[in-house]
Amino acid sequence: MKLDLIKKLQQKKYRTETGCCLVEGEHLVLELQKAAIHQPTLKAAELYLTDQYADWQTEFKVHEVTGKQMSAISATKSPQGIVAVLPMAAIQPASGKPEVAIYFHEIQDPGNLGTILRTLAWFGGYRCLLSPGSVDPFNPKVIRASMGAIFHVPLELDVSLDSLGERYERIGCLDMQGDALSSEAFKACDCYLFGNEARGVPRDQLEQLNARAFTIPGAGLIESLNLGTAVSLSVYERQR
Repeated sequence: MKLDLIKKLQQKKYRTETGCCLVEGEHLVLELQKAAIHQPTLKAAELYLTDQYADWQTEFKVHEVTGKQMSAISATKSPQGIVAVLPMAAIQPASGKPEVAIYFHEIQDPGNLGTILRTLAWFGGYRCLLSPGSVDPFNPKVIRASMGAIFHVPLELDVSLDSLGERYERIGCLDMQGDALSSEAFKACDCYLFGNEARGVPRDQLEQLNARAFTIPGAGLIESLNLGTAVSLSVYERQR
């Protein structure tokens, strides 16, 4: 791929047009290579390296670039000197055990989504569903925040909220007035629904889905928890 086009992969428009995304930095490329052992489709990635990584061991196709060229294609202010260009369709992780769905309605913050993917990858057995209007999971900021977890969590994009009722019998959501998170009913859900960081989920749609509300106990001195924190607590409680 031409270097000027690689730079444009920071924008969703060009990721959509090319079907590729950027994976930048030593740690993320290592995670990509580890994931490729079990997901052969990931071996379609191509590496762009400066001379400081000339001895890098990889099965990926390699292109050597100058420091100036690396700065031009990098999504960070201080590039490490190693970037992978990866076809997004190559990311096809399988959980290896029955999956529970975690659905996000119009989530916007890339850092939140990256952190959430790390949580889901840590516990395993979860599928992440994103509604239309959600942040692009292949945004470089999401990939960096996920620390490679994006290679291990099955993803579905543009999943409409009203389709959940057809796929899942028991849908749970969080609310200040709900049943205890520690209840057996919470663990029995096969889909957990989380809303936009500021607006949540429209109340009428929750009612249509017959979603059961659960509450994370707290002192109630503030209105809500950070979305990433709420997901982490919920997943931990379900696994406990």
